[in-house]
Amino acid sequence: MDLILASTSAYRRNLLERLQIPFSTVAPDVDETALPEESASALACRLAKEKSHAVAQRHPDALVIGSDQVASIAGRSVGKPGSHQAAAEQLQKSSGQQVDFYTGVALTCIATGYSQTMVERFSVVFRQLDPAEIEAYLVKEEPYDCAGSFKCEGLGIALFKKMIGDDPTSLEGLPLIATCRLLREAGVPVL
Repeated sequence: MDLILASTSAYRRNLLERLQIPFSTVAPDVDETALPEESASALACRLAKEKSHAVAQRHPDALVIGSDQVASIAGRSVGKPGSHQAAAEQLQKSSGQQVDFYTGVALTCIATGYSQTMVERFSVVFRQLDPAEIEAYLVKEEPYDCAGSFKCEGLGIALFKKMIGDDPTSLEGLPLIATCRLLREAGVPVL
């Protein structure tokens, strides 16, 4: 059975490559707009499922992995900043705060009827950051395509006081522990 990652994210592709299982990638073309009053966890779950199902409809015999991540600061969802100014604002709001990341992962195969979705929560407690540190970080790493405005696998780790959670890969965009479990349940051995 073919395995497809419903994503064009280089971060997710690099994470899935760690499992050393052959796969291809397909863009899911899903609207990522939050619904009114939708929580970060519910949004991550819904988008992971919609991405997986959208690609599975086009490839019904494949097993399709969908994933999405939403950051939440004080109960308010934040997305990818997209610009230097927006990233600086996000990091200033994160300074001294706990930021919760909800990463949804879904596996779907139309032919077999398999469909499962999970959401992993992982939290980061930021140090108190001064504007000069924020600026220096953003200039060095340019994390404008990352929820929360940092790359934990890079220099972003210097912004943290501590990390809280079971699977640090969920913070990078694809929870590999959950993905391995879902793959095993779907009959795909990882080892």
